[in-house]
Amino acid sequence: MRVAIGGAGKVGRSIAAELIGNGHEVLIIDRDPVAIRPDAIPGAEWMQADACEVAVLEKAGLNTCQVVIAATGDDKVNLVLSLLAKTEYGVPRVVARVNHPKNEWMFNEAWGVDVAVSTPRMLSALVEEAVSIGDLVRLFTFRQGGANLVELTLPVGSPHIGDRVGDMVWPVDTTLVAILRDGRVIAPSPDDPLEAGDELLFVSSTEAEELLQELLSPHPPR
Repeated sequence: MRVAIGGAGKVGRSIAAELIGNGHEVLIIDRDPVAIRPDAIPGAEWMQADACEVAVLEKAGLNTCQVVIAATGDDKVNLVLSLLAKTEYGVPRVVARVNHPKNEWMFNEAWGVDVAVSTPRMLSALVEEAVSIGDLVRLFTFRQGGANLVELTLPVGSPHIGDRVGDMVWPVDTTLVAILRDGRVIAPSPDDPLEAGDELLFVSSTEAEELLQELLSPHPPR
């Protein structure tokens, strides 16, 4: 898979190193000459240029990329790169970094963004997940599908402790994707029982979240 990354800062370089380690082809674009450090990630292709210019993206061969990641520290740049990648080059998957939470509402399909990654929101969700038992916590939003990755730690008083996964009737547009138990990741099968303390990971629509918490928790959502 060929991936273009806009932004050669710590975030962009870290993503590039991970992708190259997984066998992908990576192009990193940054207009700051100081940020161009081929020795830092030898396996990457580097390009010193403005990723917001169509001529640059044309030269970079963005039409051959399956994924574009807008990872600069400037939300305006990330939005412009996302829009150009999607509308001018038809890149199938565009991921954009949100630096300031107040701008998060703009990172949507209208700007070509398939997945928006907001570090402040993710950190907040992880803190909630660490301390919340019996409360549904939204970890991630899939912009393109209009669904969320949510987590609920099954409390001791849940009415469904001991019930088999196959006997559960989940709300519409809700799928249990994993159970985290005793340090293990369990792909749920119909015969798996639910246990107190299980961390349940669901992909769910926003409308189904309240129903899901009412189903699993012994108390109404706060």
